[in-house]
Amino acid sequence: MSRIELAQVQEHLLELVEQAIEGEEEVITKDNQPLVKLVPALERRRQRQFGSAKGLIEMSEDFDEPLEDFKDYM
Repeated sequence: MSRIELAQVQEHLLELVEQAIEGEEEVITKDNQPLVKLVPALERRRQRQFGSAKGLIEMSEDFDEPLEDFKDYM
């Protein structure tokens, strides 16, 4: 979170908005007192990372074997 004095906001508004869109919170102050917090209106969704769960799931050897309870129906 960065802070900027109210008097400097007009000069740096475009930069502040771009940083807020990227997820950084910007606090606008006056006389070192926080007045406004600039945050993005919508949260950006993180991109899915394929393969991120690799190795976390294991299937048993008998996964596709008939279940004991259904042997009468087979």
